[in-house]
Amino acid sequence: MPVTVELTRFTVARERMEAMLAARPAMLADFRADREGFIGADLVRLPDGEWLDIVHWRSPEDLAASRAKGANRPGIAAFFATLGDLVSDERGTVHEIGESR
Repeated sequence: MPVTVELTRFTVARERMEAMLAARPAMLADFRADREGFIGADLVRLPDGEWLDIVHWRSPEDLAASRAKGANRPGIAAFFATLGDLVSDERGTVHEIGESR
């Protein structure tokens, strides 16, 4: 079954990086508890202070419902508060998941 993927690229100020990484586990726990269809997420550090968050969803509808909730839980709000600028935000469908998953 195809999986919806959300690709969000953002910046984090150097002085906020540790806080962002520390806030990540609570954000993921809140997503697991409150977001229907949330499968998992990978956080990738890119050059020049940019990060790529790859979030997997069961369906586009689950992603849309999550976005409508926003930062409605403390762990999610704390993570979002550490972020800098949004660089890009895309969605797509994964049709083949490699053996590493």
